[in-house]
Amino acid sequence: MMVDVMQQLLPGFLIPYFNGLMQLGQDTFGSAWANILTLVWTVIKVMLIIAPLLLIVAYVTFWERKIIGWMQVRIGPNRVGPWGLIQPIADGLKLMLKEVVIPSGADRSVFLLAPVFAFAPALAAWAVIPFNATLVLANVNASLLYVMAMTSIGVYGIMLAGWASNSKYAFLGGMRSAAQLISYEVAMGLALVVVLMVSNSLNLGEIVKGQGQGRFAEMGLGFLSWNWLSLLPMFVVYLVSCVAETNRAPFDMAEGESEIVGFHVDYSGMAFAVFSLAEYSAMILCSTLTSLLFLGGWLSPVGFLPDSIFWLFAKISATIFFFFWIRATFPRYRYDQIMRLGWKVFIPVCLIWVVVVGFWMMSPWNIWK
Repeated sequence: MMVDVMQQLLPGFLIPYFNGLMQLGQDTFGSAWANILTLVWTVIKVMLIIAPLLLIVAYVTFWERKIIGWMQVRIGPNRVGPWGLIQPIADGLKLMLKEVVIPSGADRSVFLLAPVFAFAPALAAWAVIPFNATLVLANVNASLLYVMAMTSIGVYGIMLAGWASNSKYAFLGGMRSAAQLISYEVAMGLALVVVLMVSNSLNLGEIVKGQGQGRFAEMGLGFLSWNWLSLLPMFVVYLVSCVAETNRAPFDMAEGESEIVGFHVDYSGMAFAVFSLAEYSAMILCSTLTSLLFLGGWLSPVGFLPDSIFWLFAKISATIFFFFWIRATFPRYRYDQIMRLGWKVFIPVCLIWVVVVGFWMMSPWNIWK
């Protein structure tokens, strides 16, 4: 696979050198050379996902500050570089050069591992995210289950950060945040169960493909056959739960920097930056999942335009803009309001809709056949 792709990408005058290198590897390593090539090709594909993702995360912070500034009739970042475009890089360098202060009573190893536990699952989940019908790192049948498992691990990073600081304030912030995340994971899981029911598959690619079928898709109105319309309550629940799950305003009780102390009160420097990276990576991941599960992924909204990865990126961008919009619009919820919304509104709505969709699928009016 790697050899075929490289031969297509390389200029003609480099191909003989490349073939010679391949032959040298075959002669040196023998039968193990194929396994080495597979490993190298996998690492290259992983880097092709992670490197752009980290750059996107940096500039999502920039555009958030810009867009919220425009919404509040301000200018936003405009000093570092042309139009402020180098501001994210300056912020990253500043945090990299700052000292990571470790409290004297903290558990040093756990204190430093906690940001990694928060950030790593948000990266690992991208292994099964399809960008079009063929462009996916690992096309596994249980990809939806894998994503749910990976996104659930992030809560451990927050709990460990609160505990390892050996501070009552950080510990209370960690407990508060963990309770919030676990509460909304239940609603998200139930929303995904409904998507699984109508798609009859755990494969994200198959779920997207299923949204391109039906009466509206045949009429050329593909956007009406996507899951957002037929599963509208689940779409709303999932989208709002994503906001709560990623600790974004107005559900940012985990931080609440203007009122209460959060779980990362004792973190500084690069350790603090990794928590910020984890939050924005999770937000982009949730936006991507929303686009794949409810908004048709890479499918075109109308029949006369071709399906393309462009549509997926456009839908992800629109969902991320929604995150920014509600941050600029709503005040922060109280903790009891957050818990009440999760347990007394979203979970009952999800349970009712699971039953409704079940009866709907068994009735003569089933639209998902």
